[in-house]
Amino acid sequence: MTVHELFRAERLPVLQNRVYARREDALASPTGDVVLVQDSATGLIHNQVFDPSLLVYDQEYQNEQAGSLTFRRHLEEVLAIVEPHFAGKRILEVGCGKGYFLERLREAGHAATGIDPAYEGDSPHVVKAPFEPGLGLSGEGIVLRHVLEHIPDPMAFLASIVQANGGKGLIYIEVPCFDWICDNRAWFDIFYEHVNYFRLGDFGRMFGTVIASGNLFGGQYMYVIADLTSLRAPQAERRDLLMFPDDFLCGVETSRQRALAHAGSRAIWGGSSKGVIFSNHLARCGVGFDVVIDINRAKQGKHFAVTALPIVSPEEAIARLEPGSLVFVMNPNYLDEIIVQSHRRFNYAKV
Repeated sequence: MTVHELFRAERLPVLQNRVYARREDALASPTGDVVLVQDSATGLIHNQVFDPSLLVYDQEYQNEQAGSLTFRRHLEEVLAIVEPHFAGKRILEVGCGKGYFLERLREAGHAATGIDPAYEGDSPHVVKAPFEPGLGLSGEGIVLRHVLEHIPDPMAFLASIVQANGGKGLIYIEVPCFDWICDNRAWFDIFYEHVNYFRLGDFGRMFGTVIASGNLFGGQYMYVIADLTSLRAPQAERRDLLMFPDDFLCGVETSRQRALAHAGSRAIWGGSSKGVIFSNHLARCGVGFDVVIDINRAKQGKHFAVTALPIVSPEEAIARLEPGSLVFVMNPNYLDEIIVQSHRRFNYAKV
């Protein structure tokens, strides 16, 4: 396998959505390196030094986003895309997380089952186990939302789904869009947990029949609906090779200058993946923050990995931070929602 190195980052938190009750534990949280390479034969991009043994998930891993009205609207858009293709079909959601989208499928009248070893609820429609063909689970329609980027061998994983499905069926795949990350110099979107980084064209090489495809969530995500019978080994041509931007990290210095130019309190709004990576890069530049703000109650009162920043509710942030405090908004998709929640109290900086 011949690979070309695109980007590297050292000592990133291995679980950016893992929060810590004790500051000392947050400071000591494990880190790992990222070396993104592109395989010249397949055109696929992955972290060459990824070590799955570093990822230990427990009840302190919190990545639920459905508390946000903005994100729920995104899930409704996904539902509208899936329904015409999966109507009347048995649906299996692989990696259903906390089960919010699975419940929306069922509420919409679909016969849907989920599988996820980290599921915490008590729904009889969810199997708490890792997916593998021996479980006997299958579906005429497979939903795979924000799973494939976490899988060390994505082609083998997709082949296992084909095997479990008897070689037939449709699949909906949703993942972050690497073209969007590159075009927007989104350095805060490179995570250790994401071993793979996909572009829309990758799926055209992975499947012979792509029924539908497009971008979602302001371009940050992309999706395909493909025929499982058409899964094939991807083969890249010269045009599939990526020219990674030389100035990819330019936004780090821009954010550093903006932060240091502000004399008052500074905060991060968004206690998830982007915020964790943002805080780590800025900490290395000598920039600190007072708090992280997040609406997820399971994260409030806890600490970020590595930087150990305290996570507070919007209400506590309003009480603690003076008017006009500089608040870096990790995802501009949520800006309008954030302004309303904080009563326009702060000075907002989109990242």
